[in-house]
This record gives sequence, C-alpha cells and structure tokens, in this order.
Amino acid sequence: MAQAVEEWYKQMPIITRSYLTAAIVTTIGCSLDIISPYDLYLNPNLVVDHYQIWRIITNFLYFRKMDLDFLFHMFFLARYCKLLEENSFRGRTADFFYMLLFGATVLTGIVLIGGMIPYVSESFAKIIFLSNSLTFMMVSICVEQAEPVHSHELFGPLHFHSCLLAMGSSWVFCPCWCQCLGGSFGNDSWSCLLFS
Repeated sequence: MAQAVEEWYKQMPIITRSYLTAAIVTTIGCSLDIISPYDLYLNPNLVVDHYQIWRIITNFLYFRKMDLDFLFHMFFLARYCKLLEENSFRGRTADFFYMLLFGATVLTGIVLIGGMIPYVSESFAKIIFLSNSLTFMMVSICVEQAEPVHSHELFGPLHFHSCLLAMGSSWVFCPCWCQCLGGSFGNDSWSCLLFS
C-alpha cells in the first residue's frame, strides 16, 4: 500500500506534486500548531506596510481545518491539476505554471479591488484565504475543456457530467452559499445539499 502511494506521488507532474505537497504540509502544520494561520492569511496592509510578501503566496496553501472539505479539495487538486498538466499543458510546464500564476493574480486582484468598493468591501474583507478558489478555478478550466457530455467519476461509483461538476461542488462544499440562501449550520445544515 505504501509503495503504491509512493509510486502515485512520484508519477505526478512537478507543478501538481509541488502544490499538493505545499498545501498538505501547510495545512498539517497549522493543524498541529507549528504554523499559525495568522501568519498566512491575505492582509493587504501587512503586505504593503510591513513587507510581509509571503502572504500573497501562503494564502493559496492553507485549506483551513483538516476535515472532509480538506480531503475533497486535495482530491480535486490532485486529480484536476494533474489532468490539466498532463493533457492540456503536456510538455509545457512553464505555461501551466504561468496559468496558475495568472489565476492567482486575478483572484488576489478581485479580492483587493473588491475590498475597496463601498458596500461590497465588507463581503470581500472576509476572504482571507484563496486556496479553495484556486482549486475551483482549476476544476472549472478542466471541466470547460472536457466535452459537455463527458462524465467524471468521483471516488468510483459516483459519476457527474462535466457541466455539473464545478457548479455542484461549489454549492455543496462552500458553506457561504448556505448562509446566503438562508440556511443555518444547526438544524438546517442539509439545505446545502438541496441546491447542488
């Protein structure tokens, strides 16, 4: 079993393997209180005024708690990042890296610019980690490049059509949508699944 995991890990393309490793190490480090999430989150004031440039990168590495949501994001990251790097960007590792860099830059820009707009800034101020957004960006790009009738399997028996995977996963795994739709995390937590 350990040899199969090691072989699977070694067969991953370099960018996928590096990002997956950095994300897992960062999240485990925070879960074990080796690293503080307060040193990782995106804070424009600390980046500009105190030259804490690492926050621009580290907010893409931390996936909050180690729970089912973390496992799903690692699955999506490993599967769809690998598919993109091996298929769409085969032999063009630098292009794949620049695609990730461009996506991360756009996501960061949206949050920073959105944080300056009155009446909207309160919502954007709550976005301090963009790791989930970058993962969903890769899933969306991979799904967009697939045929509309192409079926993706999730852990074997579960199959989803390409057009539903990105939208459905964002509805199920992003609790902020439940709050926007009036669901609470108490008795009404299953309302999240109704909208997927």
